[in-house]
Amino acid sequence: MTEPRRFQPPWRLVELEEAIRIEDASGFPVAYVYLADDEQRRSAAQRMSREEARRIAIRIAAIPEMQIAMMELENERDEALALSAKKKH
Repeated sequence: MTEPRRFQPPWRLVELEEAIRIEDASGFPVAYVYLADDEQRRSAAQRMSREEARRIAIRIAAIPEMQIAMMELENERDEALALSAKKKH
């Protein structure tokens, strides 16, 4: 079985004409959020506005940092629980 790929943080946004590409630290494209600047085309193609696409892309690009922060909080919680258990004995 092959190892899962790792998409190294930080992730960054690259604005293109009709999309925003989210890349990992090595430049590998992780995701695309498609957009249309023209309102009629946006409606027909069911695309987001540039601002909507940017907001979504920013949230996607934040995923690695959020995962790191969650792991750090879990480690702190585990350490606090272990310390609390030691004090009870």
